[in-house]
Amino acid sequence: MHIDLVTLIVDEYDPAIEFFTGLLGFTLVEDSPSTTTDGRPKRWVVVRPPGAQTGLLLARADGERQRTAVGAQTAGRVGFFLRVDDFETVHQRLLDAGVTFTRPPRAEPYGRVAVFLDIAGNQWDLLGPA
Repeated sequence: MHIDLVTLIVDEYDPAIEFFTGLLGFTLVEDSPSTTTDGRPKRWVVVRPPGAQTGLLLARADGERQRTAVGAQTAGRVGFFLRVDDFETVHQRLLDAGVTFTRPPRAEPYGRVAVFLDIAGNQWDLLGPA
C-alpha cells in the first residue's frame, strides 16, 4: 500500500507544470484531457519526483472556494517535504532560478532544511542529509 497522488490546487496548469518539471526537476507523468463531474473540460496533470511512487495531481482551481485555497492548502504550515541527496546544490539551483525561500538553511537532527514556496505559495521543506 502507498499513497499514489496528492492534489495540489493551482491557478493554471502550464505554469505549474513548468515550475515542478523545469525548476524542481519532477517528471511530467500524465497530461490528459478530462472533464469535471458536470461535463466541463479540465486536464488530468500528474507530476512526480524521479523515482518516486507518490505524485502530485496539479488541479486547476474550479470556483471561488478552490481559488481561495490556492497557496493555503495547509493553512500556512509547511505541508510538503522534498528530500534531496545534494542539499547545497539543489538549494543553490533553486535560488538561482528565483524560487522564494522563506527560511534559510539550518541544521536539524534529521538533516539540512530550508523552507521554500511553490508556484501557488504553499510552503515546502527542502530536506537533505545531516
